Amino acid sequence: MANPNLIPATILTGFLGAGKTTLLNRILTERHGEKIAVIENEFGAEGIDNEILVQDRDEQIVEMNNGCICCTVRGDLVRILGDLAAKRKKGTLKFDRVIIETTGMAEPGPVAQSFFMDEDIHDQYVLDAVLTVVDAKHGADTLTANSEARAQVGFADRILLSKTDLVADEQTQQLMARLRRMNPRATYQKVNFGATDLKEILDIRGFNLNGMLEIDPTFLSEHQHTHSDDVQSFVWKDARPLDMEKIEAFLSLLIQTYGADMLRYKGVLSIEGQANRMIFQGVHMLMGGTPGKPWAADEVRESKMVFIGRNLPQRIFVEGLAYCVADTAKTAIEIK
Repeated sequence: MANPNLIPATILTGFLGAGKTTLLNRILTERHGEKIAVIENEFGAEGIDNEILVQDRDEQIVEMNNGCICCTVRGDLVRILGDLAAKRKKGTLKFDRVIIETTGMAEPGPVAQSFFMDEDIHDQYVLDAVLTVVDAKHGADTLTANSEARAQVGFADRILLSKTDLVADEQTQQLMARLRRMNPRATYQKVNFGATDLKEILDIRGFNLNGMLEIDPTFLSEHQHTHSDDVQSFVWKDARPLDMEKIEAFLSLLIQTYGADMLRYKGVLSIEGQANRMIFQGVHMLMGGTPGKPWAADEVRESKMVFIGRNLPQRIFVEGLAYCVADTAKTAIEIK
């Protein structure tokens, strides 16, 4: 469970023209009963909406009638988050949550890392989820042409498919299949002109680096790679118990070597001699692990991991993970 005193934050991303600003403006105009601080993490001349945001040399904070607080970031995101939290603590600014809209050409990784690399931010905020908007009409071409768009899909906890009314259902299904191959752990839903239930995009706890999260078995179904995307995913499973020291050392080595290309990774591990499952997940160079619930007496213990990243050497990962199997389990196999 997340600390109720932490401010929930959502990262909203998507390539240029995907419809993320339409979705955000829908949130701004909806009577949701909450005060939402909306940060536009843009560095260009244009903001969310010239009629909503005051464009000036410095950051601007504008309180709207519907309870939204909008600010446009021209500087360091960590500093802005810190300033907002400080004003909230002093009572000079009231808001319930933060939504950060990234620039369309940006990878969300650095934004997500801000919530874990800075101690003050980590102690005041909880990253709820990364939402990625994908344009059904142009999404396939965009994914093929732009690595940033592929990274946005790889990072996503929830993918919102826009403009499905402009294309045939077959085209939408083909795009969905491609997205699922790239990121099998995300959940998917369609949005029409930004219309979506806020309960479907807020407080979903999709991104919780420190929480005791389980992998949804539906995200771990076997799948084949049929497209040449550099962002791909693969799943590793093994019913034999793992050696804690070996798995920690190997995962650390993976992160040191391939961390820059490991967009998201997550797992449930069966550790030899431990009654509880071990839950871990990470983004790039950051990884966290916590004990999960105990294995039931009649439950099949099995380690499951999903990796999403750019051009990851699957063979190296699989062979290294197999090496982490506990020696007693290996001996049992040899005796048989």
